[in-house]
Amino acid sequence: MKRTYLIPVFIFFFSISVFSQHKNREQIKALKISFITEKLDLTSKEAQGFWPIYNAYDKSTTKIKHQDIRNIRKEIKTNSETLNDVEAQKLLERLLQAEDNLHNERMAFVNKLKKIISPKKIIILKATEDDFNRKLFEQYKKRKQVNSKKENETPNK
Repeated sequence: MKRTYLIPVFIFFFSISVFSQHKNREQIKALKISFITEKLDLTSKEAQGFWPIYNAYDKSTTKIKHQDIRNIRKEIKTNSETLNDVEAQKLLERLLQAEDNLHNERMAFVNKLKKIISPKKIIILKATEDDFNRKLFEQYKKRKQVNSKKENETPNK
């Protein structure tokens, strides 16, 4: 299927400008879905099998990354000066367990996907996710720079 890439790219860059607002997470998720769909060129049969697996994986890994690992790292950063060896060992074990859980989720995800899409599309998926995240971060940095410049400007009197 030939598709024009201009429309999704335009929508991506236009919509990404609202990144910094919490309420727009759903818009970012929709952009990501559109971006992945465009790059993978899934057949309707592949899409029916792919999206439930992808959404479940995304939900579980987001929880691990944003709740478990982030909280552990925050606790380490906050308490690093006052930790004794026993507490440090417990935190280290929790961190390793969370990272192991993340790895296990990734392995299970790939094994499930192999039954739905080709290994080549799985590789393209990884590259596409990385590309999307890089573009998202670049947009975030640009917005932050613009906002920083606006805050530093003094009005002319």
